Amino acid sequence: MNEVIIFLSGRIDSLNATQVQQDILDQLEGKEIEALMLDLSDLSYISSAGLQMVLHIRKEYPTLSLVNVSLEVYETLEITGFTQIMPVQRAYRTLCVEGCEIIGEGANGIIYRIDRDHVVKLIKTGDLEEIQRTRETSQLAFVLGIPTAIPYDIVRIGDGYGAVFELLDAQPFSVILAKEPEKTSWCVREYTDVLKLMHGTQVPPGRLPSAKQQYLHYLSRIKEELPTEDGDKIERMIRDLPEPGTMLHGDYHVKNIVLASGEVLLIDMETLSVGHPVFDLAQMYIAYVGFALYNPARVENFLGLNAEMAGKFWDECLRSYLGTREGQILQEIEDKIRVVAFVRLVEWGGRHLNPNNPEETAERKLWVRELIRLLKTVDTLHFEDTLPAGMEPVDRS
Repeated sequence: MNEVIIFLSGRIDSLNATQVQQDILDQLEGKEIEALMLDLSDLSYISSAGLQMVLHIRKEYPTLSLVNVSLEVYETLEITGFTQIMPVQRAYRTLCVEGCEIIGEGANGIIYRIDRDHVVKLIKTGDLEEIQRTRETSQLAFVLGIPTAIPYDIVRIGDGYGAVFELLDAQPFSVILAKEPEKTSWCVREYTDVLKLMHGTQVPPGRLPSAKQQYLHYLSRIKEELPTEDGDKIERMIRDLPEPGTMLHGDYHVKNIVLASGEVLLIDMETLSVGHPVFDLAQMYIAYVGFALYNPARVENFLGLNAEMAGKFWDECLRSYLGTREGQILQEIEDKIRVVAFVRLVEWGGRHLNPNNPEETAERKLWVRELIRLLKTVDTLHFEDTLPAGMEPVDRS
């Protein structure tokens, strides 16, 4: 692509706007341009005359975008609506996380403590749009009454981006469980209370993606590896699930829920979606049990809990969430959850495990076998029907 970057500096006002415009046009004359960027990293001020100049340039070159815009100039562009009519990328301060404590990690990001009061979440993909989505979904959850921290700043970290949160003395539940196992019952209660709150929260239509559609996509990637009747059965069961329009976290585990200044808060919110609770419970099963079926070290490396403690925490959370300790009921519901979990695990393994590594190949084959075995007895994923009357975990009235 023929990209042209022109650097502007100092001030642009009524005294020099016409000359700046002519200088830019002179630099562009005779060039075939596919993308034009004005780099405003050294621009300290722009007046209404300067803004009119930018609009004139954009009429000639519709691909125009403004990059590395200082905070002061960005505020001017935002107030005047420029951020709505053309691409504007503000400059971000740079932050180094080398040597910082890792206090949480999810599928998409790593959370570092940068000082006593603040943490930063680094997006693993380095994608600015994803970190912006984190801020948007966090704001949505907060407005809907979910206890979560909202990022107040976006920063550059190496070649990627991160979001800064104020979390005073925050401790993830994984650390609390590892250091103070006597608090397990408290952690289970708080953990499931927040989960039930989310699962009972209606989300305005169109604001979050559908978990059902996400899982149908996962299934489409692995369906050819399954017996035809099994693949069709899973698809039917997923499609038969109701879509209540209630909130799901998508990566709900003990590293993504923290205690900060006595308040329990959720973090890592860019995976939010809407749909049936079985999808969230499946992700939980994966984090606490599924990863450890073949390789117990995998769950310990991920959560900081040994496989036995992680498994017990999952058992207690499922009992607390469902409101029953009846073994047969729990087993029937867990089998439904595991069907969904193994669809995700097999799909994930196809993208992340090395097919030339015998250990990783054996691990994925185990997940496939477990999925096929479960399908011999599981005929629906709608677990509320399994619970006795009056025991539905989330009030949907």
